Amino acid sequence: MIFGIIFNFHISEKIYPQDIKSKIETVLDQVPKNTNYAILIINPLTNDTIFQHNAFKPLIPASNTKLFTTAAAINYLGADYLISTKFYTDDPDLSDGIINGNLYLRGYGDGLFTDQDLDVMISKLLDYNISRITGDVVGDDSFFDQVYSRADWIEGEFANVRVPPVSAIVINKNQAVERRRIRRNRFRNVFVNVKNPPLHAANLLYTKLKNRDVIIDGEATVGVASGIKIELVSNDVKLTEFLSLINKRSDNFLSECLFKIIGANYSGEEGSAFNSAQAINKFLFDNDIENRGTKVVDGSGISRSNQVSVGAIVSLLEFMYLDTKNFEVFHNSLSIAGGDGTLGGRMIGSDAQHNFHGKTGTLNGASSVAGYLTSANKDDYIVAIIFEFSRKGQTFYRRIQDQIIKILAEH
Repeated sequence: MIFGIIFNFHISEKIYPQDIKSKIETVLDQVPKNTNYAILIINPLTNDTIFQHNAFKPLIPASNTKLFTTAAAINYLGADYLISTKFYTDDPDLSDGIINGNLYLRGYGDGLFTDQDLDVMISKLLDYNISRITGDVVGDDSFFDQVYSRADWIEGEFANVRVPPVSAIVINKNQAVERRRIRRNRFRNVFVNVKNPPLHAANLLYTKLKNRDVIIDGEATVGVASGIKIELVSNDVKLTEFLSLINKRSDNFLSECLFKIIGANYSGEEGSAFNSAQAINKFLFDNDIENRGTKVVDGSGISRSNQVSVGAIVSLLEFMYLDTKNFEVFHNSLSIAGGDGTLGGRMIGSDAQHNFHGKTGTLNGASSVAGYLTSANKDDYIVAIIFEFSRKGQTFYRRIQDQIIKILAEH
């Protein structure tokens, strides 16, 4: 494992010429003296450490945190896992076209679910020839806790990147369009966060059913589909679709949904920040992944309270690299240099283009990148770089990262 790699530095000059280290050091000479940074580069097949600096120093990983979220999800849930939104009822006999009781809309964390998806589910429900519901239309988001705001689950949170409420029931990323007056006789449509996601979803379902001429004796409300319940309709999204959007496009909202999905499945109770963090910590511990100083408080990496070393990132990536069952799914979810995602405009025209698959991270004063590189002579490298800075800007540090990766790619 990586413990041996880091503690027993070994650079074979026959395979890895000393000028690789010298070239990287020359690039790093451009970095302002007060910049905190850490770098670790290994060859996972030869167990050689190519370059290291502050390998165990915890720094702000930014969106490199998503690597931990997605790797844990693959291992806990499996690549074939489906993220669902379902209709349930407590009426076992629908032959009369009447739901005698409640209709439940239960969410399982599908952050991609839209009102168009809800329309499709309603059409499938009406295939049962439903004309009346004697009870209520109930929004059930009990798969997660009801702590919707990241600021409420992260102590002292002051991240300036905002995400909508994170809930088990999601419709249109928990945002609604609101018409606001900006001047006299002038209006503008703006997106606002939904304050009560399960009630909002229940109201929307109630209205849509009414518009389809379904008689509803009860009201739109919030509750739990407990006890014996019959599944009527399911809308499913593959985990792999989530992974790609999270790692390639760095989607923060989907990351937080997946974070709580992990916690719900791990605990068998509910998706909460505590259960999710516990699940990721256990994943690292059980698989001997380096975790000294590691602190993961969210799924996206928005929080500056996250602390991770490049040693931990490389160890995680090495574990996935050696996981023959899941590596392809994980690798395919990453952004491709000069190809797609957040790396789509970087390293174009170099040997790294299309040969580096990785994850970027960006916060004010923090920049990171990590991933897998295949060099010109077909050597595989695992790379992790984090900068914390007060001088220069994101463009400067991305250029430094790209130069280092290009040096490796040209070898």
